[in-house]
Amino acid sequence: MIKIGGVNIDVSHPKAFATNLESHNINMRYEHIFNDGFRSDEEVNWFINRFNLKSRAGSIEEMADNVDIGFIQSCNWEKHIDQAMPFIRKGKPVFIDKPIVGSMKDVKRIEKLVEEGAKILGSSSLRYSKEIEEFLSKPVEERGEIISLFGTSGVDEFNYSVHIVEAMSALAGVKGISCQYIGKGTDGDNAICEMYSIEYENGIRGVYYSHIGKWQPFHITVMTTKGTFSFVIDTNDLYRTLLEAVCDYMEGRNNVFSDIYTLTNCTKIMLCGKKSRDELNGTAVYLDNLTDNDKFDGYEFEKFYSHS
Repeated sequence: MIKIGGVNIDVSHPKAFATNLESHNINMRYEHIFNDGFRSDEEVNWFINRFNLKSRAGSIEEMADNVDIGFIQSCNWEKHIDQAMPFIRKGKPVFIDKPIVGSMKDVKRIEKLVEEGAKILGSSSLRYSKEIEEFLSKPVEERGEIISLFGTSGVDEFNYSVHIVEAMSALAGVKGISCQYIGKGTDGDNAICEMYSIEYENGIRGVYYSHIGKWQPFHITVMTTKGTFSFVIDTNDLYRTLLEAVCDYMEGRNNVFSDIYTLTNCTKIMLCGKKSRDELNGTAVYLDNLTDNDKFDGYEFEKFYSHS
C-alpha cells in the first residue's frame, strides 16, 4: 500500500481523494496528515478518524520520513514549494494540487528544482480526464487536426479556472505563447463572465470563459479540420482517473503526467491574461512580457477562501 503524507486539508480535495481511494480500491491511502492551515482541530480529527490515518504529524519533515509520496493541498499556492521541500530533500515524489504555483518567481523556482532532480507531479485533474484522453486517442484521420478550442469554467479567475486552461493545454498538445483579455459579460448586477483568448505554438487558438462567483460545468468544444466535437467533463469521475495515474507512477507503470514546463506554462498564460486585463486594456501579452512581479496573490485568496 502506497503511503501518502497529506499537507493541509484546506480544500475539498483531500476528503474527495481519500473517498475515491477507498471506493475504487486504489493501492494508496492517506497515512499521515500535517495541518497548519485554517481548518479547525475538529475538522482535522474528523479526517483522521474517518479515513483511519495513523497520526497528525508535528511537522512536514517528520511526516516525510514515514510516507512514500507527499500530497500538497493547501489553498495558498504561494506556500506550495516550501511545503514540498521536505519530500524533495528526501528524494521522494510530491504531488502538488492545482494551481501548482501562481507567480513568475515560483515558476522559475519550481522549474529549477525539477532540473535538479525533484520529482513533482501535478496538477489539475481535468488534464488527465477520460473525456480528453478518449478524444486524443482517436486517429487524426478520424477526428481531424485541431484548429480551435473553447472551454467554460466558473468560481474564480485562477484557483478554479486553471482547470480549464490545463484541459485546453492537454488538447492543444503544445505550450501557449500569449493570452489576451477579450472582455466580460454581465447581468448588470454582480455576475461577471470574463473571456480570454490563448494563442498556442502550433497556431491553435483557444478561448475560455470564466464565470466569476458561480460554479459552471466544464464544457469543451473542439473544432478540427473534420468537424466540431463537444463534451462535458464528468466531475464525478475526475479524481479516480488522477489517483490511478499517481498509483501507476508510484508502482513503475505508465507515467501520464505532464512535465513541469507544460504545467508552469498554464500559470504563465493566465498571468499574461491578468496582465492584459489589468495593465494593457486587452492587448495580447506574450510570455516574454512577464516579469518577476507578475503573480496571483495566494495569501489574498487564502483569506477569501477561509471565509467562503
